[in-house]
Amino acid sequence: MKAVQEGSNEQVLLADVQDLLRKANIGELKNHNAINGREAAVKEAEASFELPQRFSEIDVEISALSSVGDGLGLSTSSDHVFVVPFTLPGDVVKAKVVTHFANDSYSLTDFVSVLKPSPQRNDSLVQCQYFTKCSGCQFQMLSYDEQLVHKKTIVEKAYRNFSSLPPESIPVVGDTIGSPMQYGYRTKITPHFDGPPGSMSRRAKKHPEERQGFDYVPPIGFMVKGTRKTMDIEDCPIATDAVRDGLRKERKRIAEEISKYKRGATILLRETTTRTPLQQDPSPKDDPETVTNIANPLSPETSRLPPPDQIPDTSPNHPPPSFSPTFTETKTYITDQNALSTEQIGPYTFRNPAGAFFQNNNSILPTFTSYIRTHILPPSSQPKKPTYLIDAYSGSGLFSITLSPLFTACIGIDIAPSSIASARANATLNRVTNAEFVAGDSADIFAQAKHFPPDESVVVIDPPRKGCDEGFLRQLLGFRPRRVVYVSCNVHTQARDVGVLVKGGREGGGGKKVKYRIESLRGFDFFPQTGHVEGVAILQRVDDGEKDVFAG
Repeated sequence: MKAVQEGSNEQVLLADVQDLLRKANIGELKNHNAINGREAAVKEAEASFELPQRFSEIDVEISALSSVGDGLGLSTSSDHVFVVPFTLPGDVVKAKVVTHFANDSYSLTDFVSVLKPSPQRNDSLVQCQYFTKCSGCQFQMLSYDEQLVHKKTIVEKAYRNFSSLPPESIPVVGDTIGSPMQYGYRTKITPHFDGPPGSMSRRAKKHPEERQGFDYVPPIGFMVKGTRKTMDIEDCPIATDAVRDGLRKERKRIAEEISKYKRGATILLRETTTRTPLQQDPSPKDDPETVTNIANPLSPETSRLPPPDQIPDTSPNHPPPSFSPTFTETKTYITDQNALSTEQIGPYTFRNPAGAFFQNNNSILPTFTSYIRTHILPPSSQPKKPTYLIDAYSGSGLFSITLSPLFTACIGIDIAPSSIASARANATLNRVTNAEFVAGDSADIFAQAKHFPPDESVVVIDPPRKGCDEGFLRQLLGFRPRRVVYVSCNVHTQARDVGVLVKGGREGGGGKKVKYRIESLRGFDFFPQTGHVEGVAILQRVDDGEKDVFAG
């Protein structure tokens, strides 16, 4: 097994399992006996519980909620943990045993039914017929306020378990900032279907011309929780209305054309937005530009917004469509990966290939970017604010463009030429003249920004789930910017990397010590109803004579 610090779901789960066992005094017992060489006592403790047969059903009382979204329940002997999805602390449930990891003292199970509900459980909140089967959501039975509380604990545990920092170096984690929409928020989904039997065999791969087509319509949707099996999904309520409309129409199209397919396929459904000034009629029949280069537009009846006095009252989970007194918005969907999708974030417009990465919850992006604008500069008590911005994983320019008014000059760096092309186009689209975008070499990522004075520079990083590699962190410490804003879709790898920056390194590999302190930590809920949380860490360089712990 890889080192726990790598931050995979398996390692995060293992850390939670070990924490629960420690609380039951079994972890300490094993550690004490191992240190003292008393292996017999360990074996005796392990022998006190007999693992149930695979695929047998057992009753489990849930004691904790893990950072991956699954409930954790102790065995009757308190020396083994059962991992049960779709459960909450206080639930007593029936679960089917699937896989044992005896060396790590836990077993994976499937949820079967609730025998006694937790006080936190409210099944009337569930809005999806596939919940407890589909792998997409974990928390539809949990109130949204409680989801946000839990996601704060995910950030707290990430820094406790993966940063390798002492508690005094970690500030109090801020309350999780919620999404304005808890359903109907996801602007991109990628359902799929598997190929006909034998389509992925060795012979079929060698002789694709011999592949047989379908004589039936396969399940089209997402994975069954804990399996590689695809389940049929007719609707997804966390997706936007435009994307849900696309799912219905694409399912119908595929069913009609299934005989043409010789293998499985993934379907891209990405929302795109067209804004039309109110003085113009946004109807597609009169204004062809609203659907130009957009496949499968919604009908005018479903895409046009009514006047403000005709928008009905709605629940917090289902706010009305976007409305502005100066324009209407037409929401449609795209299935072509290379077609351009348009996202509106406050006054900014972003256009990207539909298959490229962009945040999938547009409703939270104005709040998210506003938070970073507010916190990216040091407190007003500090002399001379930074005037240069380096966006080190720039993608299509989200941070460089939305933060550009705060800085004299911005530079976005990415190793993907396609991302740089999109960023440049978006800067032009938004009339941003103080930002440039360059393709960087991973071996010398800051080469293009060497003319930026470190004392006057801020670096924003938003890496993929695996986090930053050692080489990048070494270069970042060598560049020694005054402030760092670390945005992450995996708070566990973020905690690992922030730990490296707080411990510090030598400037240029052998110069004076460079290190940072954590100014603030906070989670953002980009994916309500799921176990995911986005993390934002604000770091300040520690100069000679300054405290190297947070100002708290």
